[in-house]
Amino acid sequence: MMETMLLFLCSFVALLVLVYLVYALLNAEKF
Repeated sequence: MMETMLLFLCSFVALLVLVYLVYALLNAEKF
């Protein structure tokens, strides 16, 4: 149970970082 929760948390954080990087990249291209 704990391992699945940890895996889900890690995946969620990785997704957030990915979205943030893409957003930053798009912002950099605009300005």
